[in-house]
Amino acid sequence: MFGWNIVTLVAGVPGLLIAMVVHEYAHALAAYHMGDDTPRMMGRLTLNPMAHIDPIGALMLLVAQFGWAKPVMINPNNFRNWRKGEICVSLAGPVSNLIAAFVALLVQILFIKLNLFTGTALSTVLSLIVIYNINFAIFNMIPLPPLDGSRVLMCFLPTEWNYKLASIERYSFLILIGLMMTPFFSYILIPLQRLILGIFSLIVSPLL
Repeated sequence: MFGWNIVTLVAGVPGLLIAMVVHEYAHALAAYHMGDDTPRMMGRLTLNPMAHIDPIGALMLLVAQFGWAKPVMINPNNFRNWRKGEICVSLAGPVSNLIAAFVALLVQILFIKLNLFTGTALSTVLSLIVIYNINFAIFNMIPLPPLDGSRVLMCFLPTEWNYKLASIERYSFLILIGLMMTPFFSYILIPLQRLILGIFSLIVSPLL
């Protein structure tokens, strides 16, 4: 999704941190509001990056353009409504990433209007914040456990199918590596990224 070079690597760090921290914090906050106090007790109800970043997952996101943060531990039994809680918590992460991407895009437009870009560095950082957050949202909605898409899907599948889907989790990393070696991300995820960017552009077009 990006060419690997030192400029992208350095400029992408803010986008990486924002994408992961916002995503996991949103999961924790949603779980808390759904009735589960586990994330708060585990110290995850915070925007402190140290509470959320997984070093290997962060490195993978920078180098391979897919990665992960420390998963937020939740107890669905504490939800006031199990199905609603699972769906809201699962969707909170990807939705928060899309919101973060849109806010970064608005900041870009504001800086352009005020002529505050004195070079390409800040523009690159903001662009990568937008792209990383969109990519993080899309990636996490893949219906492969333990990604958020699988948790949403499990809310609607019969119990026996849930067990079968959950059993795939031990192979998820290998499956993702395999997908990286195929045109999957080019044919599926990149068009979705462009679709979201197109929707954002339509929304902000009155400001341009």
